[in-house]
Amino acid sequence: MLPLHNIKNIIFDLGGVILNINPALTLDEFANIGCHNFQELYTQFTQTELFDRFETGQITTDDFRNELKQKLPVSLSNEQIDETWNKLLLDFPEERIELLQKLKRRFRTFLLSNTNEIHYKKYAKDFRKQFCFEFNSLFEKTYYSFRENMKKPDEQFFIKILEENKLNPAETLFIDDTEIHIEGAKKTGIQTFHLTKGTSINDILW
Repeated sequence: MLPLHNIKNIIFDLGGVILNINPALTLDEFANIGCHNFQELYTQFTQTELFDRFETGQITTDDFRNELKQKLPVSLSNEQIDETWNKLLLDFPEERIELLQKLKRRFRTFLLSNTNEIHYKKYAKDFRKQFCFEFNSLFEKTYYSFRENMKKPDEQFFIKILEENKLNPAETLFIDDTEIHIEGAKKTGIQTFHLTKGTSINDILW
C-alpha cells in the first residue's frame, strides 16, 4: 500500500515513472553504427565518470560530445551523437499526465531527476509538441541534476528540496523506480514508494 497517511508533498522521479524509457535502444543504436564499446561506457545503472560529470553539470554539452567522440571507435557528428543518445527516450502516456494534473490540486508536487541537457531538451520539446504546454508546469518546482550539480542518491539532493521548500520529510513522499535512490531518500526521513517494473503511478490507489 502507498503510505498516503499525512502526506502533503510528493516528489516524483522522471524516467520510468512519468516518462517511458528504454536504455537498451541507445545501446543497440550505438552498436548498429559501429560503436560496440558504448555498452562498456554506459548502462542505466552503471556509467563512467564522463556521464556522471555531464549529469551533474560539471561539463557542457559540447565537452560531453567531444570527450565521447574520443572514446568511440568511429567518427560521429554532434547530431548523430544526440540522436543516438536520445533513442532511450520514449513517450509520456497521457493517463500519467492527467494524473499529475489532478494530484497537483491535492498535494504540493515536485520533480527530482537525474538527467542531462541533451535529454532534457528532447523530452521537453516532445512534451510541448504533444500536450501544448510546458512539462515543468506540472509541478510546483523541478530539480534536474545537471542544473543542481548533484544527483540521486546523494542525500544532499533530497535535503536541498526539503529545505528550499520547507517540506517536512514525514509529510513528503518520494516515488522512484530505482531502489538505490529510494534508499537515499529514506536516509533523510522522506517517505518512499518503490515503483517496480511493470507497474505505473496510475496503478496506485490515490
